[in-house]
Amino acid sequence: MHTIKLAVIGGGGFRVPLIYRALCSGAFASLVDEVCLYDADHSRSAAIARVAADLPLPEGARPPRLTVNDRLEEALAGADVVFVAIRPGGAAGRVLDERAAIAEGVLGQETVGAGGLSYALRSIPEMLTIGESIRTTCPEAWVINFTNPAGIITRALQPVLGGRVIGICDSASGLVRRASLAAGAPLPFGTLTGVDYVGLNHLGWLRGLKYDGGDLLPALLADPARLASFEEGRVFGVPFLQMLGVLPNEYLFYYYFHAEARRSVAAAAETRGESLVRQQADLYPSLLAAEEPFTVWESARRAREEGYLAEARTAEETRDEADLAGGGYEQVALTAMRALLRDEPAELILNVRNDGAVLQLPADAVVEIPARVTGRGAEALAVRAPTPHQLGLMSLVSGVEQDVIAAVVHGDRALALRAFALHPLIDSGHTAQRLLRGYEKAFPGLPGLWR
Repeated sequence: MHTIKLAVIGGGGFRVPLIYRALCSGAFASLVDEVCLYDADHSRSAAIARVAADLPLPEGARPPRLTVNDRLEEALAGADVVFVAIRPGGAAGRVLDERAAIAEGVLGQETVGAGGLSYALRSIPEMLTIGESIRTTCPEAWVINFTNPAGIITRALQPVLGGRVIGICDSASGLVRRASLAAGAPLPFGTLTGVDYVGLNHLGWLRGLKYDGGDLLPALLADPARLASFEEGRVFGVPFLQMLGVLPNEYLFYYYFHAEARRSVAAAAETRGESLVRQQADLYPSLLAAEEPFTVWESARRAREEGYLAEARTAEETRDEADLAGGGYEQVALTAMRALLRDEPAELILNVRNDGAVLQLPADAVVEIPARVTGRGAEALAVRAPTPHQLGLMSLVSGVEQDVIAAVVHGDRALALRAFALHPLIDSGHTAQRLLRGYEKAFPGLPGLWR
């Protein structure tokens, strides 16, 4: 009898225990027989394995076998599904991404704007190497990518892995969940009937919530109390959302309130990356030494979630308990995995190849839209055409993504510079030149990409 193996590349990642816990009981129990952790830093995967072994599980839970391997090819061998979540440069690299941008007077954020482009330039080469290893070692495996920037990385992997790679992000699904609850139409997870959402990763809009024969979104937008009851209503403000007429993904805060976000990030005593470095300076050694590693990890997880997107909230505002509890990434990823392995169809908002779903974008662009997942893979569902405003922003950012990938693949520094210069959150060509030089200085490996 064939046993099902999940390989987690980046197995020392902070969120991995959430995935393992979800596989132990409930809807995803018995989905896999083995979870194998691999991380370039072997001590991190060993620490996370201790947390996973210490998880408080309900009676009757059936945890899959947990293994740790310090060789990539051995971790991949026999894998049916591969989750990839790596962070080249670690948390220290994230700080450099943020600080180099702030020094030039632009937004210092991990995945959006200059910092996201720098992150992509570092992540693409390593992810292409991992992709080649997957194609050689377990070519029939399904690959679910968590590595940021998720849309860019998923698009870069397509020439290597084809339709067997799917990108995951929970921000769009979280928006749909929060909005549907506020509108009085809680949707079963894995069903998107009536959900009109279109965009790219970290750049999208919820434009319709059809339920019981009508669209509930207009009434939700017209109700200030209900709008202000969930995250996006508080982040963007009721008047702005009513003017916009749709519900934007939370990351559009950086575009729609660029000046405010830039000032808030620059004025903060520490960046988000610096906050995480401080919070987790001794975390992994503590996890290796603690008698109760889960308790240590859970405390750090709560602190991490509380600081998420802090620049979009006032000092008095806190995140909702449901958003602090976790369950986003792993719920999306494991629902997709179940559909792939068992051919149990599910509808999820995923990062998938466009292939005409948004006619105005290239076929090989990766869009973040509703998709139907089955044992044959993920297929983008038809979506209503974007408005001129939505399409303009999507086209501009998609073009930037294309240039970043081509810059790495062809070793072309001019394409990297063009990506920086044309990104809507970078204010001039001169700034773009200084940013790229700054990142090349901060990350000595970057100049080695250019031929």
